[in-house]
Amino acid sequence: MIRLIIFMALTFAIVIAAPSAYASAETENAARGKYLMRAAGCITCHTMKDGNGPALAGGRAIHSPYGDFYSSNITPDLETGIGDWSDADFVRALRHGESPEGRTYYPAFPYAAYTHMRRQDMLDIKAYLFTTLPVRKENRDHDIRFPFSWRLSIHPWRWLFFSPGKENAVPEPETPEARGRYLVEVLGHCGECHTPRNMVGGLKSGRQFAGTRYGPGGHSVPNITPDRETGIGDWTSGDLLFFFKTGLKPDGDDVQGDMREVIESGLRHLSDVDMRAIAAYLKSMPAIRHAVRPVKKTAAESTYDEW
Repeated sequence: MIRLIIFMALTFAIVIAAPSAYASAETENAARGKYLMRAAGCITCHTMKDGNGPALAGGRAIHSPYGDFYSSNITPDLETGIGDWSDADFVRALRHGESPEGRTYYPAFPYAAYTHMRRQDMLDIKAYLFTTLPVRKENRDHDIRFPFSWRLSIHPWRWLFFSPGKENAVPEPETPEARGRYLVEVLGHCGECHTPRNMVGGLKSGRQFAGTRYGPGGHSVPNITPDRETGIGDWTSGDLLFFFKTGLKPDGDDVQGDMREVIESGLRHLSDVDMRAIAAYLKSMPAIRHAVRPVKKTAAESTYDEW
């Protein structure tokens, strides 16, 4: 009889404890997802500038030589956000650049970089997004020029420049340089802004991270290769860490515009270990001499002369 009572008590304790253990695991995934979401720059692109809209509810204009793209609502609203997305839907968007209905996304959404993300990282980001406040806000249609407005025009681009990453093909980075590369090239998708593009929007692999005068909003984006004359070759690792935390450059100037937001909502929240990994990777890249001409106009230019 005593054994039976003990057995029933233990069984009851396990049943009561199980939901709490499960909730704890879910909380840990969501907390990790929040960190990864900051590293991936989701807040910057999916929130309107200057606090003019709810966080992650989309509607931010992304100016480009092809026209204006508008970010989507990624809050868990069931009707206008991603609240009814399954894990498979979320992975499909990041891995293949496709909506749950099979509609192809424009590469202004940087799935060409996110496609190489680890599946668990994707799911942890989703876990966090589903803890945020649902916001009912319809997505805005893009305002881009013909022929880019013709959605079928994405397919030649994908055929030329996009190869989906393989499921579970990305191991956990084991060295600081490998972690830095993952943070820079995949999560941070730095090349999407810091690498010039060719006539049809493909990244110029020979000038990776060498900067461009046609960045978001029509503003120039600097060369971040370790070239001493045109890049950041004179920056120390300490300079880079200080920049990631404060936005202040070694010469005392402070960064403005979109990069300021990237730092405020993303980079400065990373751990010192990850910041050092990013710095180590940037310092290890090939130096490319490429002086980026400044852009005086504040809006995106209608002509493009960087082919």
